Amino acid sequence: MYNSNPTLEGLTKVIDPKKQGEVYGQTDNNNQSSEPERKFYIESYGCQMNFSDSEIVASVLSDSGFGPTRNLEEADLILINTCSIREKAEETVRKRLRIFDKVKRNRPGTMVGVLGCMAERLKTKLLEEEKLVDLVVGPDAYRDLPTLVGTAESGQKAVNVFLSREETYADINPMRLDNNGVTAFISIMRGCDNMCSFCVVPFTRGRERSRNAYTIVAEATDLFQRGYREVTLLGQNVDSYKWTHPETEEVFSFARILRMVADVHPDLRVRFSTSHPKDITDDVLFAISEYENVCNYIHLPVQSGNSRVLKLMNRTYSREWYMDKVKRIYEIIPDCAISSDMIAGFCTETEDEHRDTLSIMEYSNYSMSYMFMYSERPGTLAERKYQDDIPEAIKKRRLQEIIQLQNAISFNHNQRDIGKVFKVLIEGDSKKDKNDFKGRNSQNKMLVFPKKDGLKPGNYTYVKVQSATSATLIGEIVE
Repeated sequence: MYNSNPTLEGLTKVIDPKKQGEVYGQTDNNNQSSEPERKFYIESYGCQMNFSDSEIVASVLSDSGFGPTRNLEEADLILINTCSIREKAEETVRKRLRIFDKVKRNRPGTMVGVLGCMAERLKTKLLEEEKLVDLVVGPDAYRDLPTLVGTAESGQKAVNVFLSREETYADINPMRLDNNGVTAFISIMRGCDNMCSFCVVPFTRGRERSRNAYTIVAEATDLFQRGYREVTLLGQNVDSYKWTHPETEEVFSFARILRMVADVHPDLRVRFSTSHPKDITDDVLFAISEYENVCNYIHLPVQSGNSRVLKLMNRTYSREWYMDKVKRIYEIIPDCAISSDMIAGFCTETEDEHRDTLSIMEYSNYSMSYMFMYSERPGTLAERKYQDDIPEAIKKRRLQEIIQLQNAISFNHNQRDIGKVFKVLIEGDSKKDKNDFKGRNSQNKMLVFPKKDGLKPGNYTYVKVQSATSATLIGEIVE
């Protein structure tokens, strides 16, 4: 049974570009009857699943008497929710841990904990060798946090990195840490079975398991009733969602759960992330096309545009197969926006193979992409079988070519929107000008437009695009 746990009001998210992470804490809250005696501070790095997990952690800690703060110096418990997908992410975390260690020295009794994928990958090394942390908690052990805190307080090593085949946190209502009150994440599944050769996720998050479909719908309904107007369904690979009712043995696919959440209310927008190309079906595409409130946007990582490299990556599809999938998306959803992930300089990649990635970007006409140099991760198949033989200078140059091309594609993509009118969900004030609102359209594009009396975050409005950059559409509200 899904338990509705009221959101703690007055939470704020602060983004520090120097840290490249997100900090969660608490602002003044007049509705709280009493101030928690102990406070926790949490930073999150990496994918959307990590930010969603931080909301689960916040809920667990709240139930055990902790309150959130965004003031590092007043925290009794400092947590960092980590990412291991790339070496740079781990380096960033280590730098933050050294800063946290200084805070500990100035405030005796403060505890520091590492959560998530880096905790799972490095386990007791963080406690024994680096001695910067008091708790190490894997992504399936957040229920155990209160016990682990008690263990650390007694001076013992507190570690739980057990990977579960069942844990989905389906009965925990996450504490919504992003205080815009408009958009929220809903985790529908955990883990990954795909075993891409470059990726540590199967080792840090375990095998795939899907959440009870009815708890997903209940969470979406609860969010809508509390004023939220957009939910993003999350999973390492949402398209492989598959839940079987324990009594009726009825099978729920991702396409079905997409329709069920869309049926909560026509004013509740539904997004999802991330899709593996091999698993996204026509049924999912038809569900998107059937519902106005299911957004016309698909994140479809390609990683490489060359079939030989894709085979080395164990992506289970070829260049031609991926291109056919893109063609099918545009056939069923003509105004769909597709985004992607690209890796520059994977093992043994040649210049011609790199150019295949550039050409598939042009063919797919991505609205935007996440682009990275290949970073060898310990324990992966690629680390065991292949030599990371592309010099860093070549990786950087290839990455820059990918970025430059994507910027040009995104700019042209957005230029074609000039003169069009889009339904936009207002998310809040523009970062650059408080006289402007910001909000996204169905294609996940950010629009900025002057405010109008009577409108507020959470409202829908129609905006006509007047100009565009590679990242933003600029317009004005129309009747």
